[in-house]
Amino acid sequence: MMFRFSGALLVSAVLLAQPSISEKARQVVDLLLQEKYAELVERFTPDMKKALPEETLRTSVKPRFQALGPVEKFLEPEVQRGLTADVVIVPVQFAKAAVNIQVTFNKAGDVAGLFFRPRVASAGPYRPPPYSKPDQFRNEEVTVGKGEWQLPGTLSIPVGKGPFPAVVLVHGSGPNDRDETGGANRPFRDLAEGLASRGIAVLRYEKRTRQFAAKMSLLTEVTVGQETVEDALAAAALLRARPEIAPARVSVLGHSLGGYVVPRIARQDPKLAGVIILAGNTRPLEDLILEQTTYLFSLQRTPSQEQQQQLEQLKQVAQRVKTLKPGSNVPAKDLPFGVPASYWLDLQGYDPAAQARSLKLPMLILQGERDYQVTMADFARWKEALKDRQNVTLRSYPALNHLFQTGEGKSTPAEYMKPGHIAPEVITDLATWIAAL
Repeated sequence: MMFRFSGALLVSAVLLAQPSISEKARQVVDLLLQEKYAELVERFTPDMKKALPEETLRTSVKPRFQALGPVEKFLEPEVQRGLTADVVIVPVQFAKAAVNIQVTFNKAGDVAGLFFRPRVASAGPYRPPPYSKPDQFRNEEVTVGKGEWQLPGTLSIPVGKGPFPAVVLVHGSGPNDRDETGGANRPFRDLAEGLASRGIAVLRYEKRTRQFAAKMSLLTEVTVGQETVEDALAAAALLRARPEIAPARVSVLGHSLGGYVVPRIARQDPKLAGVIILAGNTRPLEDLILEQTTYLFSLQRTPSQEQQQQLEQLKQVAQRVKTLKPGSNVPAKDLPFGVPASYWLDLQGYDPAAQARSLKLPMLILQGERDYQVTMADFARWKEALKDRQNVTLRSYPALNHLFQTGEGKSTPAEYMKPGHIAPEVITDLATWIAAL
């Protein structure tokens, strides 16, 4: 007897033979961890090939996974279905930390996104630090900016009679949320609750590269102004328009990349009362990328020959950034992190310490001495540039890392994945300085 299959049944039979989306995600993760980058990139969409080329995987992503030690086990993946894309989160337990590797597939089955997030399975919901006094402030949802780039944010307003001094929080690099979340750590929420408990209003918001990730990835001429500066200026303007806020007492606080561009923000907003820089670099970003990678390799005692080759490649990439010229046609895949030439040209010749020296407004610059991402070398340059200024305060903390959390010994990426809070002394120093503006 012959059997005839209907079209629907035939399609079903074919689908049953295909790997599930979870299996496809696991294949992607295996290629990543087995360092089969050429095969991995073949699964990327054209935009992903530009954003995360093979060279970036080898020189920037690889050392970060190597620093976590060997893989111990894979946990059950989580699948999130969407109208235009599907997301699979593959939890991986390394020797030193757990990481969620997030793979986004478009409807054609190509990899349209690849993200790495710390996994803290037992962290649960946010646990406020002791210096947070919830009865001393209220939170209000607000919108930062106008037009096509409106960003959701949270304004923490002290209880009592205003108008209050206020501060805008400006994120570090990467697609950060309003809390600058990393695993169980939410440093911007610590800042907001800690300062609002002491009578200072705080505005934090979703970063443009997070809220509009897909749209931003399509821009071929993106700049740090579009990524960070424009929204910080809009946030400061929003605060000045609020009746609970003293418009002449609005300041901006930048962390990491945010601190790096704070002088540029201040030059474009003469109404600011002051600026705060937390772990802001003074040296070019391409130099920091090379230094951070060198440091991560050094944690493994003697760098291997392959790692030495990776460092040489990274040096060449950094040099390529320095020699970019306006109108350059160097493709994004040949630049750090697949970021287009327009971004690097926007920062070319930018010296934040020199720009800070030309500003007249008060400044507070804080640095963790255990920070390996932005180091005491950067702090020294701030110090030298501003040594003659009476209205500038600089302070470093021996036990603190890049997140201004307490630790011991050399700081490592695994340290960021442990639950913690910004140190109380930092909240006290910030609150005292802002209140005096």
